[in-house]
Amino acid sequence: MARTRRSTTTEAPLTTAQQLGSIIKSARDIMRKDKGLNGDLDRLPMLVWIMFLKFIDDMELIREQEAAIKGEKFRPAIEAPYRWRDWAAKEDGITGDLLIAFINQDKAVRPDGSEGQGLFAYLRNLQGANGGDRRDVIATIFRGTVNRMITGYLLRDVINKINGIHFSSSEEIHTLSHLYESMLKEMRDVAGDSGEFYTPRPVVRFMVEVIDPKLGETILDPACGTGGFLVETYKKLEQQCHTVEDMEVLQKHTIFGGEAKPQPYMLAQMNLLCTVWSFRRSIQETACAIRFVKWATRIVWMLS
Repeated sequence: MARTRRSTTTEAPLTTAQQLGSIIKSARDIMRKDKGLNGDLDRLPMLVWIMFLKFIDDMELIREQEAAIKGEKFRPAIEAPYRWRDWAAKEDGITGDLLIAFINQDKAVRPDGSEGQGLFAYLRNLQGANGGDRRDVIATIFRGTVNRMITGYLLRDVINKINGIHFSSSEEIHTLSHLYESMLKEMRDVAGDSGEFYTPRPVVRFMVEVIDPKLGETILDPACGTGGFLVETYKKLEQQCHTVEDMEVLQKHTIFGGEAKPQPYMLAQMNLLCTVWSFRRSIQETACAIRFVKWATRIVWMLS
């Protein structure tokens, strides 16, 4: 009797791109089940503010560790119990109606069981010590952000998926920047049907090449939308940086933008943050880790 040969093949481990692609696809599939979201124009901004809070918390953990090593006092941008690690990181954390109430309402039961400000109410009232720091950026973003998901259990599932992204990993954030660009392209395609126009990325790259910006010049996009021109300009100028001082000039004194609508403003912030983090180089690893959030404040909130 012939023996059945056992298969010795094993599945190859997923690459970083495959893992992140699977996470984003799963999160978007879950969102399609929620009746409060109508298409990608609703789903992408929803996904972005969730990723933004995870991004901030991962970066805050790095800053906290750096401060501890230096023996310095660290003041987080977001205090407990509003940090991602307090309400979102646990898979069996707050969910259902309690989660929706915590996010949406001005007053709610917080994850630690106490009563106080809801999440968005707290974030919208953040204020920096001297103005212009990361707390002001967060507050500005969430003053124009609305949670459109109405099913707290589905929202918890999305949050659990996004918790699998590690923004402290340079490989993951580099991959995510490409995934994010593809999602923006999808949104631009859909937005065209509603009378809005986003400049195609090949056209943006061509215009940046023709303008040929130089490090030390000042670049302004007063209606920056989702930040496409600023991102391509950053990529162009990053190639001209050879020292930490060059990177400081690029991040602090070079790129400026403005956007009147809350949704594109938020998308631009995430776009720029992904770009800055994915373009780190060894000569300026530490400097960029400390300054990239401050650089993002160069997107100026322009009231209509």
